Amino acid sequence: MLMIYKIRVILDSEDDVFRDIEVDSGISLEELHNIITQTFGFLGNEMASFYTADENWNQDLEITLFSIGENTDARLMQDTRLSDVMDEQAPKLLYVYDFLNMWTFFVELADQEEPEEGRSYPNLLFSFGELPESPPEKRFEADPSSETEEPFGSYDDLDFDENWN
Repeated sequence: MLMIYKIRVILDSEDDVFRDIEVDSGISLEELHNIITQTFGFLGNEMASFYTADENWNQDLEITLFSIGENTDARLMQDTRLSDVMDEQAPKLLYVYDFLNMWTFFVELADQEEPEEGRSYPNLLFSFGELPESPPEKRFEADPSSETEEPFGSYDDLDFDENWN
C-alpha cells in the first residue's frame, strides 16, 4: 500500500536551512532528487547520489543518478523506489548534490500517513532558511585511531642534501 511520507531535508550547515515535503512512498529516488533540487532552487543538472544511512548518519549503500564507469552493480535512482530504502526502521538517507561543490543534505522520514483525497503530491509543507551562495565548508575530523607521527620519524634523520639540485 502506498503511503505519503513527510520528509525533512536539511542542508548540512551551521545555519538552519531545511524543507519539509510530502511525497508518495512509491516515487523513484530520481523523482525525489528532482523534488529536492527544485525546493532548494538548484537547476538539477549536476551529478548526485543518495546514500542509505544508519541511525548515526553513517553512509552505506550509494544510489547514483547515472551509471558511472563499469560498475554494473551500482544502484540507480531511476530503478530504486523510495519505499525500498526508507521506512520506519530505516528513516535516514544522505543526499549529495554537485560533487564539485558537495552540497550535502540529511533526508529524514518524519511521519507517514495515508494519502488525502483531492490532495496532490509532492507537496512543499514548509521552507525555512535560504540556501547560501556557496556550499558550507566541510570540516573533517581526524581519525583519533590514526597515527599522528610522521611515517619516517623525523625528516632530519633521512640524511639528504637540502641543496640537491
